[in-house]
Amino acid sequence: MIKSMTGFGRFEAAEKDRKITVEMKSVNHRYLDVNIKMPKKLNFFETAIRNELKNYISRGKVDLFITFEDLSESNYSVKYNRDIAASYLAYLKSMSEEFGIENDVRVSVLSRFPEVFEMEEQSVDEEALWALIAGAIRGASEEFVKTRITEGENLKKDLLGKLDGMLKDVAFIEERSPVIIEDYRNKLTEKVRELLSDSKIDESRIVTECAIYADKVCVDEELVRLRSHIETMKQDLSEGGNIGRKLDFLAQEMNREANTTLSKCSDLQIADAAIRLKTEIEKVREQIQNIE
Repeated sequence: MIKSMTGFGRFEAAEKDRKITVEMKSVNHRYLDVNIKMPKKLNFFETAIRNELKNYISRGKVDLFITFEDLSESNYSVKYNRDIAASYLAYLKSMSEEFGIENDVRVSVLSRFPEVFEMEEQSVDEEALWALIAGAIRGASEEFVKTRITEGENLKKDLLGKLDGMLKDVAFIEERSPVIIEDYRNKLTEKVRELLSDSKIDESRIVTECAIYADKVCVDEELVRLRSHIETMKQDLSEGGNIGRKLDFLAQEMNREANTTLSKCSDLQIADAAIRLKTEIEKVREQIQNIE
């Protein structure tokens, strides 16, 4: 199973008056890079969230968005600080007696003094909240992975088609290479015959020149390695898994062998085939950048 590094997932989880919404999207990246945007009150769970994501994702630049709604009426409560109110009242009474002025403090006045009444946020059941968050993350991640798999399978089909086409070009070069040696021998023999007219041709000299030429244009080793890299890549694609980095390395090696083949060839047909190989390898490398 092949996964693309491009994907999207969304999931909502609700429990009583709480609702968590998780959205995630990703593009290709050399490593796993997760950017999380969520309410500050959920920052405590960031490490756990990242660990949970690693169960589903190994590579890619991932943007994760979490929204949290709590519609319950018990989020906050009013706290009455009796000791503070008593201190205020005692001091006001003392001031009245000391300065001989009327103590006209009423409850409505005393209640407005700082910290007599406070809004207090209720404690949160972290385990229950994490269970809700984790469920939403798992749901979004599963949808996210499905889109990655769908695109990954499309990439796999496209790559296998390109690799099969490359094997045809390799086979053509393998078949054509011995022919150009024979063509060179015939041309060389004809040219020597023209130069020497009726003189006897030194066959050993012709053989030596052909051997030197054959050594210069021989691409057998390059074609063997290129075919091996192509077959290995096809096998890896069939087996699946997180193979993006390995495929990228194989594509680089394939490009190196194709460059060497092109630099050695002196035949137009082989040159055309080598150029096609380089073009297809570049397309393969671009596609591989999106594989996890």
